[in-house]
Amino acid sequence: MIQGTRPYSPARGLNDSPAGLAAWIVEKFHRWSDCDGQIETRFAKDELLTNIMIYRFTETIGSSFLPYYDFTTSGPLTWMVEAFKQWAGSSHVPAAFAIFPEDISQPPREWAERFFNVQRWTQMPEGGHFAAMEEPELLVDDIRAFFRPLRSRVGLGDSQAIEAAY
Repeated sequence: MIQGTRPYSPARGLNDSPAGLAAWIVEKFHRWSDCDGQIETRFAKDELLTNIMIYRFTETIGSSFLPYYDFTTSGPLTWMVEAFKQWAGSSHVPAAFAIFPEDISQPPREWAERFFNVQRWTQMPEGGHFAAMEEPELLVDDIRAFFRPLRSRVGLGDSQAIEAAY
């Protein structure tokens, strides 16, 4: 909740404290992944340390909280703007969703279809919030399956043809 309500409050302290930043990030990997409480079954220590160091050296932990802030603080105006975009035609671009069972959010397909042209919806058998690290093969296979039919219909850079196809 703090990432969604006051993202820069923890960010200042986390940017100043390497130990605090490490504890914060490792706790998120532990809680938001499909590891059954055993973090090293999903992530090597080198992977965790690399992730921590990226945030440490770039001081970007605060900006990584902004999607949570946007979601938490979005109100009726945000949804009206999204509805207008859909009405105006921005929802013609094909969209795909990969839903991992241990992710921190589980949007219903009906909700996504209000704002996106959902062409692929995959309920993954395992994985969590850090799917690209936890289940890279599942994610890559799903992304490839989504783009495969689009690749055969249009040439590179032909975004208008993609929109016309849908």
